[in-house]
Amino acid sequence: MIQILKHFGWTWAGLLISDDDYGVHAARSFHSDLGPADGGCLAYTEILPWGDDSAELKRIVDVMRKSTARVVIVFAHKTHMINLMKEVVRQNVTGLQWMASEAWASVDVLQTPHLMPYLGGTLGIAIRRGEIPGLRDFLLQIRPDLHHGNADGKSVVNQFWEHTFQCRFAPPPAGWVEAEGELCTGQEVIENVESELFDVSYLRPEYNVYKAVYALAYALDDMLQCEPGRGPFSNNTCAHLQRMEPWQLVYYLEKVNFTTTFGDQVSFDENGDALPIYDIINWVWLPDGRTKVQRVGEVKRSAFKGEELTLDEDKIFWNFESKQPPQSVCSESCPPGTRMATKKGEPECCFDCVPCSEGKISNTTDSMECTSCPEDFWSSPQRDHCVPKKTEFLSYHEPLGICLTSISLLGTLICVLVLGIFIHHHSTPIVRANNSELSFLLLVSLKLCFLCSLLFIGRPRLWTCQLRHAAFGISFVLCVSCILVKTMVVLAVFRASKPGGESSLKWFGAVQQRGTVLVLTSIQAAICTAWLVSASPVPHKNTQYHNDKIVYECVVGSTVGFAVLLGYIGLLAVLSCLLAFLAKNLPDSFNEAKHITFSMLIFCAVWVAFVPAYISSPGKYADAVEVFAILASSFGLLVALFGPKCYIILLRPERNTKKAIMGRCTTK
Repeated sequence: MIQILKHFGWTWAGLLISDDDYGVHAARSFHSDLGPADGGCLAYTEILPWGDDSAELKRIVDVMRKSTARVVIVFAHKTHMINLMKEVVRQNVTGLQWMASEAWASVDVLQTPHLMPYLGGTLGIAIRRGEIPGLRDFLLQIRPDLHHGNADGKSVVNQFWEHTFQCRFAPPPAGWVEAEGELCTGQEVIENVESELFDVSYLRPEYNVYKAVYALAYALDDMLQCEPGRGPFSNNTCAHLQRMEPWQLVYYLEKVNFTTTFGDQVSFDENGDALPIYDIINWVWLPDGRTKVQRVGEVKRSAFKGEELTLDEDKIFWNFESKQPPQSVCSESCPPGTRMATKKGEPECCFDCVPCSEGKISNTTDSMECTSCPEDFWSSPQRDHCVPKKTEFLSYHEPLGICLTSISLLGTLICVLVLGIFIHHHSTPIVRANNSELSFLLLVSLKLCFLCSLLFIGRPRLWTCQLRHAAFGISFVLCVSCILVKTMVVLAVFRASKPGGESSLKWFGAVQQRGTVLVLTSIQAAICTAWLVSASPVPHKNTQYHNDKIVYECVVGSTVGFAVLLGYIGLLAVLSCLLAFLAKNLPDSFNEAKHITFSMLIFCAVWVAFVPAYISSPGKYADAVEVFAILASSFGLLVALFGPKCYIILLRPERNTKKAIMGRCTTK
């Protein structure tokens, strides 16, 4: 019955049992074997009274009527069902799917037109129907004994004969002949008689007896085949038919295994129980009001395949308007994307469907738990499968990345143009003033600053993570070193113009300037090398910012190394700013210290604002902030330092003379 419940998805059923071992054993089996994993739950279990207890029957039928279970299983006897159906008819409880145990599955008294509106479509378990070859021919050969009777004077066959042909054997009872009664001759034609005794098409208990007799015959035959000295008992003895012990016969019965002519296997399991086989029958309510019990399947257990259920659903009669199997569940199945949550105080078959939380899925119906997606995956909107997480990084294809790339390339192009202008006008006083070689080197370093920002755009790789900060640090130190040396040269030139200051210029010749830039830049290169060797920046998949995204970023590896790199740049920038500030009031028509001071103020302001913005920006926006700081400070230096010179070279060439630059007054 549990197999049938599982087959039709009936997870919510009621159980009615008789108040005896038959019903109690069935209830115990259902409660132990029936569960959410094995077919469902019992909505109620009621014990049917033996007598016609109308009050108790009314209460039981009330429970059935109010319950949401549409399937009712009854393990009881015919008398219980007759009394129960009286109350069912009285309350007109329809719309139930009945399941019958073998005790009443074939009872004719319940298969009446009066009860079929309620019991039509019943599915029952019945003892296996079989055929016994030759039984009908044997029965038709039976003839009455005309000479011997039983203790009462007549044998069972003679009594059957008299009842069937409405005659009497001699000597007839008094008055029989006078009443024109016929005498039995024993030659009546029995083949033309219609009687249930000759209907061998629905043999059920008889078929079991037939198999039992054959099992015993096979066991005895096997026992008789035993060879003395090679027997299975002590001292290799055999059992003797005349002196056979019961346990010896049981030994051979355990080994019986044969197939009947009807195709049924007969054998016994380790407990000595015969392998069960049952028919599944269905009560059909025909349009003309008649009732027919038809076989629609079977349940059997074999030694190799276990328990098997076979059903021909097309043959089943369903006593419902839809002509389809009913739904009998406490709660509808939970679809994929949800999990079952048992309702407090109710059976496990009664549950709520709770959607899986973010990052978890269930891809089966009636899932007990939601499973977490792998690290690189996230739950779909329906929560029924995992999808790869979206990736996020500062890409060349998004508007922000395109904008920053364009600005970087624009800055590089401007540097190239300015460098070209300076090379073309390298012999003019304004280019030659204050060491043109440093100006060229400064333009190259600014171009490197613009280009190094491109390393922060695109998917982080190991080489880009290692190169981006090193290139950025060295490029900016080279740039700031050139500015610092230019500032020191400005101070040295004006000090040399004073009495007694000529000796200061010997410390700021071209070689010393190149050496100073090289030493200051080498220090930064050493810092970067130590950082990369000790704790190199590496690409990292960050899943902390967003649950449904993977943010690709470069972790700095050593925060101390990154801080020292920035701190060294800041130290040189502050030192340049201070020296330029001291030289800003020196007399000159074109005092470059003023421009250096302004450029350093821009530079310091940008990088002071960068630190908190960088720390508070997640993922790709941290890279965008750093790129913006690089570009802003680079443009600040480029415009502040070279803008005025390019203005004079291109638009005011009359001021590009030694006299104008060294003069005390501004040329109109």
